[in-house]
Amino acid sequence: MDEIPERLTVKPSWLITQLAVHARRLVSDGFTAAGARGYHYRILAALHEFGPASQAQLSRRCRIDRSDVVAAVNELVDQGFVDRTPDPDHGRRNKVTLTRSGVQQLRRMDGLLDQVQDDLLKPLSAEDRQTLTRLLRQVLAQHEPG
Repeated sequence: MDEIPERLTVKPSWLITQLAVHARRLVSDGFTAAGARGYHYRILAALHEFGPASQAQLSRRCRIDRSDVVAAVNELVDQGFVDRTPDPDHGRRNKVTLTRSGVQQLRRMDGLLDQVQDDLLKPLSAEDRQTLTRLLRQVLAQHEPG
């Protein structure tokens, strides 16, 4: 393996970036094995936690571009994991609702994601994992808009 300059390996930004690349690959591989994508997980999770939503709400909550939400919702509708119906309160908007099959898929994806977390954080104790998660949330909150 090539040597990495120490000035990089002591920078949290560099370490976070390198770990993010690895984490993204693990998550993608896990979801691909289940015939799913990360966008699917985000949308299913938001619908499960917050209930039916418009595609615009899903875009904001999941931090996914609107056009990508439309494509992902189309895939989820085709798979029977969500229903999309016209919103009776707003004629030009659709309402997306989680189906029973969608809840089951979300649970499968939760299990895959839990396994990814275990693989990714294998060298850390349970306490260290909680500390890392708390610190990452704290740093991320500092950089969140409004």
